[in-house]
Amino acid sequence: MKTEIILKPVKIVKLFKVLNVVPDNLDKIRARELWDETDQGSGSVVAVLDSGVQFDHPSLKENIIDGYNFTDDDDESNPTIYKDYLGHGTHVSGIIAAVDNGRGITGVAPKSKLLLLKVINHQGRGSFENLIKAIIYAVDWIGPNGEKVNIINMSLGSPEPHEELHKAIKYARSKGILLVAAAGNEGDGESETIEISYPGFYKEVIQVGSISEAETPSKFSNTNVNLDFVGPGENILSTHLNSNYVELTGTSMAAPFVAGAAALIIKIINRTESRLIPMYVYDYLLSHVLPLENFSINHIGNGFIQLK
Repeated sequence: MKTEIILKPVKIVKLFKVLNVVPDNLDKIRARELWDETDQGSGSVVAVLDSGVQFDHPSLKENIIDGYNFTDDDDESNPTIYKDYLGHGTHVSGIIAAVDNGRGITGVAPKSKLLLLKVINHQGRGSFENLIKAIIYAVDWIGPNGEKVNIINMSLGSPEPHEELHKAIKYARSKGILLVAAAGNEGDGESETIEISYPGFYKEVIQVGSISEAETPSKFSNTNVNLDFVGPGENILSTHLNSNYVELTGTSMAAPFVAGAAALIIKIINRTESRLIPMYVYDYLLSHVLPLENFSINHIGNGFIQLK
């Protein structure tokens, strides 16, 4: 029996056809202060394991380096069609790497590249089996100019652990790839009650919870002892279907802020020992974090990510 991953429908808060915005969350995490030093993440590749992407979106198309469809959508015999029917993967992708072109919105690392690995189908369903295949694919992928994946973002999860998934995650980590995942949206606002979502709960993965615009823990954000950091997760403006821009809410939106941050950090850390890169990135995040001392570590982990 396959273990299912289910993406629940996310309510669109606001929809915009045209806009020109640098989201204020970029300054809340101090991303732009690192742009000059890191050339906006140029050279970093983030694999987004999600529902695909609108690959001709004007804010994304120049940063999409490749993709692959692991789902049963669009004729399985042609895996090069990784079209997004939900908007979720497109939204996550924009938070990481929407281009800084004066139109639309701008991502955390607007010169990083995106490898889109579609593991969630048009019904919002996926399996750990396909997630495992996508992780292995990301590790082994080589780009047109010899590029390799630096970061894997997984804004998805299931309450059930999976041994083979854990093995795949350890494999990716051993190859120097940083893994980031959403904490999940089953929280009840109480730090004493524990909600767990995999793969985020695995210690090899940076598990990201959500905070509000007021920098308080989001009520829906899962709480547990393995939570690492929190990022902006409420009313987040990013790319969506039909070349639009929408605001969405969830830990799915918080995780890509950390993935995008990592795409910048990787440019300024010691990369001579590739297998240690995830540790160096984690240490950087840890040393710059905003602690949010009024809240339980089950709710906010080490605190709110900052890049300076």
